[in-house]
Order: sequence, then C-alpha cells, then structure tokens
Amino acid sequence: MKKIKIVQIGVGHDHALPTWISLLKQSDLFDVVGWCPVADEAERPIDQRYFQKPRMTLDEVFAVPDLDAVAIETDDWNLTEYAQAAAEHGLAIQMDKPGSASQEDFEKLARTVKAKGGVLHLGYMYRYNPMIKSVIAAAKVGEYGDICSVETHMDCEHPVQKRQWLAHFKGGMLYYLGCHLIDLIVQINGIPEKIIPLSYSSGYDGVTSEDVGMAVFQYPNCVSFAKTSGVESGGFLRRQMVITGKKRSVEIRPMEEIVSGSLQITRMRDCVAGRSWNDEGVHSATKPTDRYDRMLAQFAAIARGEIDNSYSLEYECQLHRVILAACGYEIDYKTPVVL
Repeated sequence: MKKIKIVQIGVGHDHALPTWISLLKQSDLFDVVGWCPVADEAERPIDQRYFQKPRMTLDEVFAVPDLDAVAIETDDWNLTEYAQAAAEHGLAIQMDKPGSASQEDFEKLARTVKAKGGVLHLGYMYRYNPMIKSVIAAAKVGEYGDICSVETHMDCEHPVQKRQWLAHFKGGMLYYLGCHLIDLIVQINGIPEKIIPLSYSSGYDGVTSEDVGMAVFQYPNCVSFAKTSGVESGGFLRRQMVITGKKRSVEIRPMEEIVSGSLQITRMRDCVAGRSWNDEGVHSATKPTDRYDRMLAQFAAIARGEIDNSYSLEYECQLHRVILAACGYEIDYKTPVVL
C-alpha cells in the first residue's frame, strides 16, 4: 500500500497538534515530510513534538519531489489562502473547517480542486464517528420515520481570552464549533427553507464576542437547531444530537467522552415511539477510538484513489453557504451550487 507523502501547513488551528500527532502515529498510511508554520505562527510557542520532523518554508513544501498531500492547519482565517496554493499545485488537501468566512474564496478553492481533479477533505470529525454515521444513515433511509426535529449542542467552558478571540468571526461560537452541528443537520434534513440566526454575546467577564451561538433551521414539517456555548460548565459532556422521528427517537450524548488520552467513546439512547414515558430505551456505546485517526485514515484512502469522497465539492459549498447564513451573513444558500 502506497504511503501518502504529506506536509502539514500551519500550526495555529486548535486541531493542528492532534492532527500532527495522528499523522505521525499512522506511519503505515503517511510519510510525514515536515511542517511549515505560516503568517505569525513562528512567533508563538511551538510544541516540541513538531520538531520530530523538519521545519520547512512554503517554497520548500511545494518543491518536495512527489509530494501527494498537505494538511492545512493554520489559524482559521488563513485556511483557504494556503489551501488555494496547495490546490494550484494539484495536491490532495486535508483542511480544517469550515474553511473561510468568504463564500467567494471558498468556492474559488472548490473550483480549483475540481479543475485539477484533486481532493478537498474537510475536518468535520463527527462525520467519521461510527455511531453518528450509523444514526445519520438510518435517518436517511426512514428508520426513524418522518423527522420532527434534529436538536444539537456543542458546548464547553472557554477562558476569557478564548471567548474574546471568537470576535474574529461573525457568529462567533456558531462559526467556530457550530459548523460541525450544522453539517449533521444538513446531512439529515437537507437545505432549510429558512434560517434564523440567534447568536449573541453573554457579556460575562466583559467579553464582547458572540460566545453563545445559535441558529434555527425551518423545514416544511420540521424545526431543527444548533446551539453552541463557550460559557457552559461541564458543557463538553453535554455535546449531543437528538433526532426525533415519528417511529423512533435517538439521543447521542455525549458525542465524545474522553476515556484515556486521545481515546473517546460515544453513547446513545434509542427509544421506540409509543412506549411509556418512563421507558429508558436501549443504551449503547462505541469502543474507544481517536477522532483524528478515523478522519485521517479516510483521507488517506481518498487520496490514494481507493474510495470516493462521500462529500462532494458541491455539498461542501452548499454547506458552507448554510453555515455563513446561520452566522448572520446575507447569503443565497438555497440556489444549488454549480462549480
């Protein structure tokens, strides 16, 4: 099996270090050449684990013979710029989410990838969670009946500095974390008829960013929502998705529970309609796995051409429009994307 020769561009994203660790760990899949800090990242403290491989300049990255791929893990606002450069070099791209606050820049990237016959694989790690995947698949084939709602939370308790940092993005927490939830809602329900942005600033500790993110998605017979908070004590273990259907309802909570190091499990409660109000349903849990290992292994298989990407460039662009609209941007998210 061919290893994917890869360089990581950027160390500024929250997922940069765990992505790097996973790339190194999966040495049967990846030949990690080096890493490249960009913009002002080199001026910040850099984790010593990066120095297991050579530090590179951007020119050196694009001069690597037979380079297959890059992982783009810059600060969020630089992701699309460096992914665009990689796309123009015809490289397979693993890029963190959601890509850009600019619809124009993101869709230019998608068009370039399509023109080059390349790969754009985004870091929505819940797509590769086995329990969440199975629930979405079941919903799509009607196992839950007509869907009444998809209700999602992704919460945490951030320090003041991190919450103010969210001011980089319109929509704050909804842009930063809520994009994961919106992806799940769109996979199940499709493109909404109406989006109501409801993000706001808690004002706690003098923070002025939108550190509480929320949006409501209206469908003909269904209202769903995504809610994110940076001020919720114990919020990590209340990260959840509830799918309410006419036949059955499922509650996934927590989406991830850390059990050891980077290993996490997901728990679910499955309830059949018509049972007593006290019915606890059927409880289940996944085996401990690493969210980044699953995601990057999938990327390797796509980059090698073994499997197709389940998420088309058109889907990614349509989702991106929905995310921006949920964050309060004036975006036409209903017109189908044509690249």
